[in-house]
Amino acid sequence: MTVHGLFAAKSSAAAGLSSRPEIAIIGRGFSGIMMAIALMKSVRVSFHLTMYDPHPSISGGQALSSPQSTEILNSRVRDLSVAAGQPDDFNDWLCANGEFRAAVPAAIPGFQQIFVPKGIFSDYVHQRFSEALARRSDITVKFSHEPVHALRKLATGRFTLVRDGGTDESDVVVLATGFGVRSRNVEISDEERPVVRARRLVDPRHAVLLGSGIRVVNQLFQMRDGGYAGTITLLSRHGFLPQSHTRLSAAPSFPVDPMPSTLREIVRFVRKACADAEAKGQSWQSAMNGLRRRARSLWQALPAREKRQFNRHLRAIYDSHRNRLPAAVHARLQQELAEGRTVLRCGWAGRRVPEGLMVRWSGQPAEELLRADQVIDCRCSAPDMQAPLFQSLFVGGLAMPDELELGLAVSPTGEVLGSSGRTPNLFAIGPLGVGSLPDIDLVPEIVTQTYAAARLIAAGKRMALKAG
Repeated sequence: MTVHGLFAAKSSAAAGLSSRPEIAIIGRGFSGIMMAIALMKSVRVSFHLTMYDPHPSISGGQALSSPQSTEILNSRVRDLSVAAGQPDDFNDWLCANGEFRAAVPAAIPGFQQIFVPKGIFSDYVHQRFSEALARRSDITVKFSHEPVHALRKLATGRFTLVRDGGTDESDVVVLATGFGVRSRNVEISDEERPVVRARRLVDPRHAVLLGSGIRVVNQLFQMRDGGYAGTITLLSRHGFLPQSHTRLSAAPSFPVDPMPSTLREIVRFVRKACADAEAKGQSWQSAMNGLRRRARSLWQALPAREKRQFNRHLRAIYDSHRNRLPAAVHARLQQELAEGRTVLRCGWAGRRVPEGLMVRWSGQPAEELLRADQVIDCRCSAPDMQAPLFQSLFVGGLAMPDELELGLAVSPTGEVLGSSGRTPNLFAIGPLGVGSLPDIDLVPEIVTQTYAAARLIAAGKRMALKAG
């Protein structure tokens, strides 16, 4: 039975059970699906779950969706389990997949160290979602394809969700919109943003890809694999492309000495730690993996001024070292650049024009035309804090932006912080909290956070769960 069929069957079987708690998840990308899995595994009492998203199907959001099912994830299998306390769950799922096992025989008996396509991981996530749902005949789950435009807190403690077709009420609301809510007038997705195709004014063909992260590398190789033979320009403000993973897993290694208290000193400390690791025969990747275990406490200890300084000058460097490419993909990228068919340039993208793109190059005061027959935006979308949903939260005092206005201020367990502290029963999961919690946009951190939030809900610390 399909996921949609399961929903229909459960909705019919559970009709009339209105006394059960109601939980709403806004967003059906990876954060939303993962939150639903965690709830179904952690909340033992019966409940209603509604998942809101204007997209007509369950998607992976920016984390999982891609034009090509063969696009490779940048995390190893060992880091991608969606089962709490079972780090080998994804590996076990792959081992049980005869077709995959036959295609990758060299990795038998385990696949923990390899990198797999997004399509494979997406299949795994959706199967675990379906299995969790099938085991919970006592709950009701439904989809709503209407976008939620506002959220209000009632005197009863419940929430009113304002959508296109009316309003709903819920005891708990989880914001799982990934990198933000789409405004009616703001495009945030590569898949929804049309490719600009200019009149053919250059020969040979020339394409411009905006961005320098993993998404731009994936787009580059999708074009090459699809037969595109023209020149490709990678355009970004800072020009730091993703670095390489080690071929085998790099165990975390980092000095246990107390960290400095200022950003400048921290940077020096980290550089020395990387150099020392390499001098000992380890790798800088080991040091960076160790740093990530301390990143959250370091970030929270920095004053707002230094956080802003990091965001302006150092975030691009940090991201290029934490969001790494599989070694084989990185080698292919270096070969592509060495051949000269693809070039990396630093600059600020301006307006699109029929002939290509207006660009202000780094160090130059004025814009100039970069001729191209294609311009494709591969930058990761940031949350739109002006979106009506977020504005309703700010006006009602239910939420506030983080210090850098990168997203919402949240606790480690995803509780939304408002003008009076934590807002009971309101959570923001995943990338929406990246300004408060470094690395919360990565799969392992999202999985950990969803289970922590689900345990709070299950324990009744943020909601008085009603009897069935």
